[in-house]
Amino acid sequence: MRITPVRAGSYWWDGGAMFGVVPKTLWSKFEPSDDLNRIEAAFNCFVVETAGKHVLIETGGGIRHGLRERERMRLPEPPHIRDVVASAGFEPESIDLVINTHLHWDHCGGNTVDEGDRVLPAFPKARYVTQRGELEHAREQHPRDAVSYRSVNYEHLVESGVMHLLDGDGEVAPCVEVRVAPGHNRDMMIVLVRCGGQTWCHFADLVEYASQLAPTWVSAFDLFPLQTIANKTELLGRAAAEGWWCSFGHDPRINFAKIEVTEGKWRVTQTR
Repeated sequence: MRITPVRAGSYWWDGGAMFGVVPKTLWSKFEPSDDLNRIEAAFNCFVVETAGKHVLIETGGGIRHGLRERERMRLPEPPHIRDVVASAGFEPESIDLVINTHLHWDHCGGNTVDEGDRVLPAFPKARYVTQRGELEHAREQHPRDAVSYRSVNYEHLVESGVMHLLDGDGEVAPCVEVRVAPGHNRDMMIVLVRCGGQTWCHFADLVEYASQLAPTWVSAFDLFPLQTIANKTELLGRAAAEGWWCSFGHDPRINFAKIEVTEGKWRVTQTR
């Protein structure tokens, strides 16, 4: 078993949006902002090698961004996830499974590629998975979060049978489990890898930064903040008690961390 971080670049977004009701005087101690109040948000992806299989978790923000979008997000010419994966030592054709924890553009934007007038899977031999409820919500195009969903990232995969829809928790590859953890939205998943007595948890956007370990430090983007707090309290509590390695959706500096809680204070104890 090996887990390799694959960072598909980063963008910059409003720090107040990322930290919700937490005052800037507090969050800015951990996440420096630029003169437009933006903080760095990494496109954190991972390749898990398990039982001869390659599992890619997330595909980043993709490359379909106009000039104005890129200026707004301080986004340089983004790398293609296929190239990023290849530079980490994995041929795109070797990816067997792609996990989209949810279908927001910054987590599945690299799912597909354009070839002429065709939209094709970026990883031609892979099976893609996400929650059925997440796809249903994406198709609703609710005014609250419609801007987060871009159908080009997933509809062609569904139509061609490449994307498989899950109905709840389960094992998707040897030693690799997904668990629905509502909060950021209704059907977002975390990923748990258990092997050799160790556990790694990718929290995706349930915990976007290591600086958000305190359960009440939640993003303004979360549709269900009370569920975010409840799930963070449970899962981070288990991570601390059982010595899990943890990873976060957008932290630009930490790939893996162990955490602890003492008298209600959460902190990182080890990093890799």
